This record gives sequence, structure tokens and C-alpha cells, in this order.
Amino acid sequence: MRERIVVAGATGGIGAALARRLAARGAEPFLLARDPARLAALGTELGAPWCAADVTDGAALKAALAEAGTPLRGLAFCIGSIVLKPAGRLTEADFLNAFRLNALAAAMAVQATMPALAAGQGSVVLFSSVAARKGFANHAAISAAKAAVEGLTVALAAELAPQVRVNCIAPSLTKTQLAEPLTRSPQMAEAIARQHPIPRLGEAEDAAALADFLLSDAAGWITGQVIGVDGGRGAVAGKG
Repeated sequence: MRERIVVAGATGGIGAALARRLAARGAEPFLLARDPARLAALGTELGAPWCAADVTDGAALKAALAEAGTPLRGLAFCIGSIVLKPAGRLTEADFLNAFRLNALAAAMAVQATMPALAAGQGSVVLFSSVAARKGFANHAAISAAKAAVEGLTVALAAELAPQVRVNCIAPSLTKTQLAEPLTRSPQMAEAIARQHPIPRLGEAEDAAALADFLLSDAAGWITGQVIGVDGGRGAVAGKG
């Protein structure tokens, strides 16, 4: 029986890259995202089951995850947003929407799959951002939401051990559709790339490779960790 791993946000850059990696190593990704047409295309490509749902709709999310069945070997919540505004222009809705999508939906996804993950001795991978720990102007809403994801990670790792491992990946700016407003300008993309000790932007495969490892048995003694995939930006001064 192929091990089944839920990939939420499967039609995004990192989610799709992860789903392809899982299928290539013989696992069965269960694809979850909002767009049924894109899900169907990826599901057909990978021979993978899928279910469309808006993760901010708690009832729809729970119903979709029930379709994944039990046991589960993993859950990767590859969903996020980029909310960039000066602090003085942020609204209550900006903060609440960022928290609802990035942190609350992740918590609800884990809660809905806990019995299946425990039955499968599974692993959870959540996604934060380098901005949760390193201060950047105009990032107050998304930094707060992603910091909540990091707190959620360590709390769940403590509560769900030893049956379920929980870890978190914190990327820097990655070339995905979500980041396209920041990367469409070659000049802006190059300026941001120079701020990293390894002076390039992330690729979806960079984060997907770590997520695949954390979901595998090779990471069986790793839990409660927040790991940067950020070209060193979170820890090392750039040269640009």
C-alpha cells in the first residue's frame, strides 16, 4: 500500500513541486487546493487523488481532508500569502485575513487529520517565512501570522509526539506565482537576490526538497524544528 501524504496548496509552486517529488519516490500525494481545474490536471499527471476546498472555510476543509482517509503518513500545508503594507495602512481585516489563511487554517488542517496521522505514525510540515524572525519593513501582518505558525509548530510537536512529528520550513523569497509581483521586474529580483549570502532567489524545488525529507523516514528523529531555506538570509549578512 502506497503511503498517502496530503499536500495542501498543491497547485502552488512549492506544493506542486512537492507533490511531484512524492509521486516520484512512490508515495501517493493527496492533492488539496481551491482550483478544481488545476487540481484535476495535476491529479491526472501524477495519478493522484484530489479534492477542491477553500482552506479558510473550516467545514469545507474538514470535509476535504476526510476524503484523504486513514492512515496518513503526512500532511504538508504549503499555503501562504504575501501581505506587504506600511504598518500605518494595515487594517484589522489585513491582520485577520493573514492569520486566518496562514495560521488558523494550518491549525485546523492538523486538527482534522490528527487521528489519521497518529494511525500512520505520520509527519506534518508547515510553512513560515524568513520574515517571521528577521525584521523587514512593510511585513507586520504577514510576519505576525507566520510567527504564529512557528509557535503552532513547536506546540503541536510537543503535544503530538511521539506518534506524529511536526516541523516547519521558513523560506525567503521564492520564484512562485505568489511572489510574481515582487519578481517580475528583473531589476527588483536582482536587488533582492543580492541581499542573500547565496545571491539568488529561491526555487520551488529548494523548499520542496526539504519538505520531502521531513516527511520521510530519514527525518525520523527530527521534530519541533523551524528550518530556513533562505540562502542564508535569516542568519548571515549578505554581501550586496
